[in-house]
Amino acid sequence: MSATSKVSSLPPDQLGRQCDPEQFDFETTDDLPDLTEIIGQPRASKAVEFGLGIRGKGFHIYALGPEATDKQSLVRHFVEARASEEAPPFDLCYVHNFVESHRPCALQLPPGTGRELADDMDHCLDELKVELEAAFESEEYQTRRQGVQEAAGEQHQESLDELAEQAKERGLALLRTPLGFVFAPVREGEVIPPEELEKLGEEDKEQLEEGIKGLQEQLQGILRQIPRQQREVRDQLRDLNSEVARFAAHDLLEELRKKYSEYPEVVAHLDAVEKDVVENVRQLLTPVADSEQEKPPAASGPGPESPAGHPSQRYRVNVLVDHTESGSAPIVYEENPTYQNLLGRIEYLSVMGTLVTDFTMIKPGALHRANGGYLILDARRVLLTPFAWEGLKRALQSRELRTESPGESLGLMTVSLDPEPMPLDLKVVLFGSRMLYYLLSQHDPDFQDLFKVAADFADEIDRSPESEALYARMIATLARQESLRPFDRTGVAAVVDRSARMVGDSEKLSVRTRGVVDLLREASYWAGEDGVDAVTGTHVARAVDEWTYRSDRMRELSQEQILRETVYIDTEGERIGQINGLSVLQLGGFAFGRPSRITARVRLGSGHVIDIEREVELGGPIHSKGVFILSGFLGGRYGSERPLSLSASLVFEQSYGGIDGDSASSAELYALLSAISGVPLAQSIAVTGSVNQHGQVQPIGGVNEKIEGFFDVCRARGLTGHQGVMIPASNVKHLMVRDDIREAVAAGQFNIWPVRSVDQGIEVLTGIPMGARDEDGQYPQGTINQRVEARLTELAEKRKEFATGDGADRESPEDGS
Repeated sequence: MSATSKVSSLPPDQLGRQCDPEQFDFETTDDLPDLTEIIGQPRASKAVEFGLGIRGKGFHIYALGPEATDKQSLVRHFVEARASEEAPPFDLCYVHNFVESHRPCALQLPPGTGRELADDMDHCLDELKVELEAAFESEEYQTRRQGVQEAAGEQHQESLDELAEQAKERGLALLRTPLGFVFAPVREGEVIPPEELEKLGEEDKEQLEEGIKGLQEQLQGILRQIPRQQREVRDQLRDLNSEVARFAAHDLLEELRKKYSEYPEVVAHLDAVEKDVVENVRQLLTPVADSEQEKPPAASGPGPESPAGHPSQRYRVNVLVDHTESGSAPIVYEENPTYQNLLGRIEYLSVMGTLVTDFTMIKPGALHRANGGYLILDARRVLLTPFAWEGLKRALQSRELRTESPGESLGLMTVSLDPEPMPLDLKVVLFGSRMLYYLLSQHDPDFQDLFKVAADFADEIDRSPESEALYARMIATLARQESLRPFDRTGVAAVVDRSARMVGDSEKLSVRTRGVVDLLREASYWAGEDGVDAVTGTHVARAVDEWTYRSDRMRELSQEQILRETVYIDTEGERIGQINGLSVLQLGGFAFGRPSRITARVRLGSGHVIDIEREVELGGPIHSKGVFILSGFLGGRYGSERPLSLSASLVFEQSYGGIDGDSASSAELYALLSAISGVPLAQSIAVTGSVNQHGQVQPIGGVNEKIEGFFDVCRARGLTGHQGVMIPASNVKHLMVRDDIREAVAAGQFNIWPVRSVDQGIEVLTGIPMGARDEDGQYPQGTINQRVEARLTELAEKRKEFATGDGADRESPEDGS
């Protein structure tokens, strides 16, 4: 093993890359054109372009990536460009089904034709009403109707006259009374009074009764013919009404048939309308006089088949989607993707306490409006709405659009309409997080068959002079879109630096436009407070400081606990087996670093390292993994010749919540080495970084927040020049620390040490080199490795003595891991 090289503190220029305002050739962003391209998304751009171009079944798009990225803008850019090149789709309509009234018929007509047909039908119905009224009020109709009725009356009267004549021949008279027809004897043309009838002899009475009985039978025969004659009259009147209605409707509908002759389904519907008008003219017009069969029809009120009003409503056209004004394929973004907002709904009207409906009350959903075009949805909102996700999948799988209530889709039977399905042809784009994409891919077997195109959006781009120039144009575009003040060069440079800090990488820039836009808004506000026209770097810095102040109450409380020594953190002196580790707390949108004391204790044992956090179930699996790695490091470096004869315990002091992550594993190893060797560690240095079994220090996240958290504690107690933070060397490229830390480093008041290995780190913490084995396999005297190895040898001898002295190798329960 080679000797370690002494680690130097980083100079200020390596603590974060700063954008030079002088590299920009503009005065303010008003001098820059709008950004027409999407920066930093080549992979997603190609995926979206491919997904929109291919028309195979199931090639819908799922745009995955951070929520704050401008995914929608990129997708809309491509969708609008492609939609503008495509013709508008068919109008979608529903008409009444005259065979099965509960199953309205669907019509697809060229753009604008649906509305034109609906207007033509409305005009036709208005004209039809006039024509029908005129036809049934005409003199010809009245004459023919009267003729039918009079002919029936004359036939009936002739039968009665014949019967009356027969009665007269028998000395009887046929009389009409309020109770009906009766026969009465007459003498010399006068009805015989009842008292004289009593004086007649029995024989005369019998003859009279026989005569009346015969005539009565004939009268009953005549009266029995009256219903048949009335039916004949009604049939004749019905035929007459149908003839008149056909005459009135045929010419009007024939004009429409000629106009829409190239659409067979429209012609078939018009034929059905004409047939229905002829067959049901009495439902369209009601009687106005004494009886239906005696008077001509007239206008009616609402009918039972049409809850919306007049029975003629069933002849109208319900235009669900009208593309009269559309110049291209539709683009629909549904912000509230409920089941009915997606697939449409059937509305109901309360009539006499009963809910009724008809085809005119079918309302379109987003899938109807986007049919033939593009539908953009938020995946999370669709999944959170009951039945919406299953309804969307069912429509995309069948490529048919069925309008039904959610209850019907679940098999709950209701009396309603069953509209004919609409053919469905559209492209769906879902926006969602990566986690949601992977969960759906894993747990929904239909997902991969329907959303075959994944557009993966990055949340950062490489930082270069070219990308910074594009970023300046993006800032100019966003400022104009949000009606903000222009930014000068220093303001743009400050936004670029803040963008790098957002992603925690000096070599990257954030493309999460939500955070960038919020920063622009706040900086513009503070410029307005100062009464200036352009936003400078000072205003951007103030916006950051003000946002931090509004968000960091918990950080202040955490710092206060340390400064008041409620939480023990040493920033001076040296301690054996004690070190300051660093962690990051995320509360809402604000993250801050916090130092924590880590301690290690060792004793005679069998080589186990006890993670107290894990034993009490406060440590997460990743943290426990880091502790096991420490055991691997110790065994690999010091246990190759003899077993380790120690037991050690590690703990985060004054930690009462869960701990996870391996960023403290290097700090735990330093504490453990200190406890074994007896060499104290500097408490003025805080440590972060994970470690592997070979002793290499690995990068971690949140390095800037961790540095700032320890710096704030040290500054509050007074900077001495010996304080600082030790970070993995591979994290140097991620540094974007605050200006006050940069200034303290420049003044020699604070230090940041990059280390690549535990050997380098222990030397920074102790001032003693780790040491490398010589040709004889021995560590140099006084080095950390020599002291650790000597201590382990001592523990091994003691354990051997203990075992031979008592005849047993016992170990207290706490020595087990």
